[in-house]
Amino acid sequence: MDIDNPPSPTIALVDDDRNILTSVSIALQAEGFAVRLYSDGDTALRALIENQPDLVVLDIKMPRMDGMEVLRRLREKSQVPVIFLTSKDTEIDEALGLAMGADDYIGKPFSQRLLIERIRAVLRRTANRRLPPDQAEDGPAADPIVRGRLTMDPARHRVLWDAGEGRRGDVALTVTEFMILETLAARPGFVKSRDQLMDAAYSHDVYVDDRTIDSHIKRLRKKFRAVDHQFKAIETLYGVGYRFNEE
Repeated sequence: MDIDNPPSPTIALVDDDRNILTSVSIALQAEGFAVRLYSDGDTALRALIENQPDLVVLDIKMPRMDGMEVLRRLREKSQVPVIFLTSKDTEIDEALGLAMGADDYIGKPFSQRLLIERIRAVLRRTANRRLPPDQAEDGPAADPIVRGRLTMDPARHRVLWDAGEGRRGDVALTVTEFMILETLAARPGFVKSRDQLMDAAYSHDVYVDDRTIDSHIKRLRKKFRAVDHQFKAIETLYGVGYRFNEE
């Protein structure tokens, strides 16, 4: 690999609207991204699993397999970042998309500039949590974070939870979920406002509202409770924010 000229990030666009595929791919290529195009969910899913891109931009309404089903099956195999595109006339809202494991969402019709900035923001968060493959085992890495029963390994994007009685489970998190949890766990017992969590998980040039953070927190709790149904480490302080409590 040429260190001075790293490969361009590869973005997979999955949408049955040919006009969107064409216009967005042109815009992304103009910004230096490599692009792969898929016009239906079934074809895209097989390709995404066999040859994972750096990020997926995924439509909801598609023939053969809709975007929600694509994401559900993809999450069984991969934690590749996914940005949903949602139609304004669909009943699938932001909260459901995030609950399924998406990293972000954008409503249609959408600004191409906003989409590109969201892609960059998610890729930056991904880059901060991954080591190059040839350094993953032997190179320098950030120290694991241990907070009570929680262990986070930022270098390998791995989270472990001790459920007691000798049971210790992996908790698969998206990049955004990892960043939010890391921010909370960095100072156990201290309250983090929604604004602080948004600053930690999103670029300053990307707007998200309070409901987005709430949806991520709900998803985090659900994932931990799948490992330990008594999980209570993330506490809500209504009107203030959230905090992580060591047990």
